[in-house]
Amino acid sequence: MDTFSIESRRYIGNKAKLIDWIMEVIGEEASDAQSFCDIFAGTASVANRAIPKFKEVIVNDFLYSNHVIYRGFFADGAWDKGKLEELIATYNQVRAEDIDDNYFSDNYGGKYFGMNLAKIIGYVRQDIENRKGELTDKEYNVLLSSLIYSMDRVSNTIGHYEAYIKKPISERSLNMRLIDVRSYPHVKVCQEDANRLVRNISADVFYVDPPYNSRQYSRFYHVYETLIHWDKRPLYGVAMKPRAENMSDYCSCRARDAFADLIDNMHAKYIFVSYNNTYHSKSKSSRNKITLEEIKEILSQRGETKILEHTHQFFNAGKTDFKDHKEMLFVTKVYEYEK
Repeated sequence: MDTFSIESRRYIGNKAKLIDWIMEVIGEEASDAQSFCDIFAGTASVANRAIPKFKEVIVNDFLYSNHVIYRGFFADGAWDKGKLEELIATYNQVRAEDIDDNYFSDNYGGKYFGMNLAKIIGYVRQDIENRKGELTDKEYNVLLSSLIYSMDRVSNTIGHYEAYIKKPISERSLNMRLIDVRSYPHVKVCQEDANRLVRNISADVFYVDPPYNSRQYSRFYHVYETLIHWDKRPLYGVAMKPRAENMSDYCSCRARDAFADLIDNMHAKYIFVSYNNTYHSKSKSSRNKITLEEIKEILSQRGETKILEHTHQFFNAGKTDFKDHKEMLFVTKVYEYEK
C-alpha cells in the first residue's frame, strides 16, 4: 500500500519547496547544534527534515489536527501495520447506501465533500473512535492522520476550508491509505501556545515560521479541527464553522508585540526566522502584520543578525499579485546562550 509523505498535504505556508535551502542554511550557520525546535511547525515538513540531523527535536503547533498528525508521523510508540492496513481496506469497501447520515454528512455533505463521501468520512471517524479502546495511542493517531491526508485529496476546496467551491460536486471515493509512519524516541511533540512553551524549553536551534497575516489557521482548517475533536459541536454560518478557538495574536495588530515577547524569552543558540514579502499585497488578509524592519530590529537585540533571500512561489487566493516574490530567512547567532 502506498503511503502519504508528510509533505503531500495542501497547507498555506507549506515550506516543502524551500526545505533544501532552509536546511542547507541551518547546516552551514549552526554546524555545532545538537537540538532543534520547530515552534510553529504547521505541516512539520521542516521538522521532518531536521529529525535525522539532531539528537533532540521538539515539534509544536497549537492546532489539534496538527498535533495528531505529528503524533502519527513522529511519536514513539507501538503500532501494528498489518492491523491498520486491514482496517483501512475495510473502510475503503464501505458503501454510502449501506450507512446512515451522520454528523459529518449533515454538516459538510454537498459543501466541502459530496454527500456520499461525507457519509463515509463520518462513518470512518466514528468507527475509529469506537475502536479507541483496542488501539494503541500511536495507532489511533496514525488512523486519524491517514483520514486527514486522504480527505485532503478529495475535498471540494482550493486547499483550505475558509470556503468551498460552489459548483455541482461530482462524487469521489475516499481511497484511504496510511501515512508514512515513523517512531522517534528523540522527538518531543507539543501542543501549546508558542509564547508560553518557549519559556519552558531550550534548543540550540529554533526555527520560527509564525503566521504573519490575518488568516487564522484554526479557521482555515476548522473542518479538521472539528473532525479531531469529534464532540459533535454546533457549527455556524455558510462555511459551517465552530465557535472560534486557538486564535493567534500573530494574525492581529498584536503580532509585533507577540513576536518580540517570543524572541526575548527564547533559550536558543541560533534563531532562524522564515518571512515572505507579502506586506505590499493588494489583499488585506495577505498583508503582513509585522514588517521586515521590525523583525530585524527585534532579532538584532538578541544577537548578530543577517537576512538571506530565496525566490519562492507564493500562495495566491486571487487578490495578491506581484512579481519577484521572495522567501527570506533571518539568521541570528544569539549573544548569550543559557541552556
